[in-house]
Amino acid sequence: MGSDTNFRAKPDLSILRDDVLAVSAYHVPPAEGLIKLDAMENPYRLPAALARTLGERLAQVALNRYPPANPAAFKAKLARAIDLPAGMALMLGNGSDELIHLVIQACAKPGAVVLSPWPSFVMYEMSAKFDGCRFVGVPLRADFSLDGDALLAAIARERPAVIFIAWPNNPTGNLFDRSAVEAILDAAPGLVVLDEAYLPFARDTWLPQLADGAKPRPNLLVLRTLSKLGLAGIRLGYLAGDSAWIGQFDKLRPPYNVNVLTLATADLLLDHLDVLDAQAAEVRAERARLLAALRALPGVTAFDSAANFILFRVADPDGVFAGLKARGILIKNVARMHPLLAGCLRTTVGTPQENDAFLDALKASL
Repeated sequence: MGSDTNFRAKPDLSILRDDVLAVSAYHVPPAEGLIKLDAMENPYRLPAALARTLGERLAQVALNRYPPANPAAFKAKLARAIDLPAGMALMLGNGSDELIHLVIQACAKPGAVVLSPWPSFVMYEMSAKFDGCRFVGVPLRADFSLDGDALLAAIARERPAVIFIAWPNNPTGNLFDRSAVEAILDAAPGLVVLDEAYLPFARDTWLPQLADGAKPRPNLLVLRTLSKLGLAGIRLGYLAGDSAWIGQFDKLRPPYNVNVLTLATADLLLDHLDVLDAQAAEVRAERARLLAALRALPGVTAFDSAANFILFRVADPDGVFAGLKARGILIKNVARMHPLLAGCLRTTVGTPQENDAFLDALKASL
């Protein structure tokens, strides 16, 4: 006689942490059949010839072997490609998300605080909480600029172990005033991580300040990813900083955290950065066109962006979001993320055809 599944015992979830039980999983909406403009991805695929070369390279990878625990040759090649200052070191991560977590985990003493201008990248807060730290978000001004006085007061009050600053900021898209960031670096009692995920579109970096002889910044780390450059699918991020910091963080890194296919892909593409840079230039040109088109629409307020997305405000964000989706366009509704984002939606800069389709759907949805 078969067992009756109606009497199957339910798992006892009480052994789990209360904060894990209370939180919702990070939501990634399905995008099948839609023009996908919600995740800040490069809309261009590799040219066919380069894709074939990549396929041939990947076919040679020994999938039966673990990846190198410390891919020194690849890191040396990456250091040359990015002009890593002498004396600095790199750590690779399974996307920048893993590196955010590892930095926080290494600093997560009892009572440790993680601080960031807010709103910003949600993983700063999520990783801080899951690593047992208290997160403090310091509100931006209404125009999304840094509130320098509030930040310095929070730093003096909270004495944060780690400060994260997205450069440019996500989801607002703007670059903060450099002098305000310099003041944060001067005041910070712990680490300051400049997250340059959108470097290909901002073309403004803090990397040289890692070893600035005139004003050394031993508490500065620079975080980057290859995702926005066009390689989101391989999940490769890297952290740059003084070798003393990197050596300590590396103790927490899983030994095989970057897989062999990711390493082989990135190794090949480092020889073809001109292709990815040309794609980024096309996105920057489309960003300017899209921003001008949005600003020409009645009822739309579009904000300056140094990233590959544009934040804009409308009177009815939920209705516009639903209207766009019904017309085959998926963007991001950020209106409930923070009071400063009330009425706001965020769209990735796509191809010219995708952007035209978005604009047509937006006009019909307003």
